[in-house]
Amino acid sequence: MRRHLALLLLVGRVVAGPPTLVAQAAGPLSVFNAGSLAYPFRELLAAFVRANPAVQPTQESSGSLEAARKLTELGKTPDVLAVADYGVISKLLQPVHVDWYVGFASNAMTLVYSDRSAGAAEVTGANWWRVLLRAGVRWGLSDPALDPNGYRARMVFQLAERHYGQPGLAARLEAAVRPQFVRPSEAQLLGLVQAGELDYAWSYRSLARTAGLHWVQLPPEIDLSDPGRSADYAAARVRLPGPRLAAADSLEFRGEPILYALTIPKAAAHPTTARAFVRFVLSGAGQAILREAGFLVPAHPTLVGNARGLIEP
Repeated sequence: MRRHLALLLLVGRVVAGPPTLVAQAAGPLSVFNAGSLAYPFRELLAAFVRANPAVQPTQESSGSLEAARKLTELGKTPDVLAVADYGVISKLLQPVHVDWYVGFASNAMTLVYSDRSAGAAEVTGANWWRVLLRAGVRWGLSDPALDPNGYRARMVFQLAERHYGQPGLAARLEAAVRPQFVRPSEAQLLGLVQAGELDYAWSYRSLARTAGLHWVQLPPEIDLSDPGRSADYAAARVRLPGPRLAAADSLEFRGEPILYALTIPKAAAHPTTARAFVRFVLSGAGQAILREAGFLVPAHPTLVGNARGLIEP
């Protein structure tokens, strides 16, 4: 993470550029984004089209790993890919499909719930795990093989075990997960909470805010939001099945501060329009849309790799 935070200067040139950089965009624009980015990217695309009415956008929302595997296994290539974990790009897509990415936003893990949820009147950042382990409490999370929120929830379990001084807590929470409440994307769980079919769901603070749900303010020691706790977060590890065509049969993700990332695949059909849209996302107007949607936006985005296609007109 520290390596990433050091590589900022080139992106600063992009962010500092004048708004007219995106004025001439036109034609199709295909965007694949993480489920937690569905709302802000819909707003970003709408604002981009208002400034560039000749652009015809399409948007597909899914779990981040699922979106990446559309490229690696299904041969579907978007113009822009935005994921909830930069590691999805660095582990699954570099260097074959992409040669750079920009980390542009962060978030915090949380539990969302409604007024009707069991224990709603008493759940806090200190006792949430006790509430989840009660008989009859229904809670869900996303599939870690498809969605970073799913493996991040399991990282929270591991960090919580140490933070609360409860040996075996992570295993107890893992055992309490009901298969019928594991969904491809954390965004799909929000409707179940709103409908009263779930009491709690693991999600991001931004999603809870835009969905109008309550959320548990988890301690920074476990919510993966604090860049200053990178070393502590790294104690949590989750191993997942590797890509179908890769030599390795599994991938390991380690706990670290949440960092959303976007890129333009090498085989993007409309790279010029894609580049203009990325510049808009990184602009002041784009960052304001992300903040309004509840995301944490760093003062300087994080650039990794060859970005000549991004910074050159």
